[in-house]
Amino acid sequence: MYEPNRLAMKDKGNTINIADDLIINRIYIIRRQKVMLDEDLAELYMVTTGNLNKAVARNINRFPEDFMFRLNDDEFKNLLFQNGRASWGGRRQAPNAFTEAGVAMLSGILSSDRAINVNIQIMRIFTKMRLLLSDNMEFRIELEKIKKKLTNQDKNMEIVFRYLDELLENKENSNPPRKRIGFKPDDL
Repeated sequence: MYEPNRLAMKDKGNTINIADDLIINRIYIIRRQKVMLDEDLAELYMVTTGNLNKAVARNINRFPEDFMFRLNDDEFKNLLFQNGRASWGGRRQAPNAFTEAGVAMLSGILSSDRAINVNIQIMRIFTKMRLLLSDNMEFRIELEKIKKKLTNQDKNMEIVFRYLDELLENKENSNPPRKRIGFKPDDL
C-alpha cells in the first residue's frame, strides 16, 4: 500500500521527481543482483502492490527469471528481519523482486505518466550505481597493480642487499693479512 506523504515528491509540470536517496534505499542486493521489491515499486508508482502484481501476472511472459523472481522463505524472513517489519502484520506472501531489466519492462505494462517518469528516474539511478561500481572496480585493479609493483620492488631490493652483503663478505675474506711496515719492537 502506498503512502503519498512518505515520499518527497515534487511535481514539475508533468515530471515528478523523487529524491534519489528514497529510490537508492529501496534497491536491495538479493541473489547477487540489484533488485527492487514490488511493494516499493508500487509505492513509487502510487498504485497498490496488488494492482502492480496483477498487471505483472497479466503480462507474465515479459518477466523471465532474470527480470523478476519471487523471494524464497529464507530471503523473505531475512528481509523482514532487516527492515524491522513484523511477520504477523503486513503481507503474508513473499514479494516479487525486479531486476534492472524487470523494472525497465514494467514501463511497458504501466503506462501512466507517473509510472513512466518514475521509471526513467529509477533507470538513471541504476546507471549511476553501475558507473560507481565500475569506477570502484577500476580503482581496485589499479591498487592491485601498485601492490604487485611494490612486492616486486621489495624482492629486487632484497636481492640488491643480498649481493651487497656477499660483496662485503668477499672483500673481507679475500684480503690477506698485510705485513706491517715501520718500526717493530723486539718483543714481537
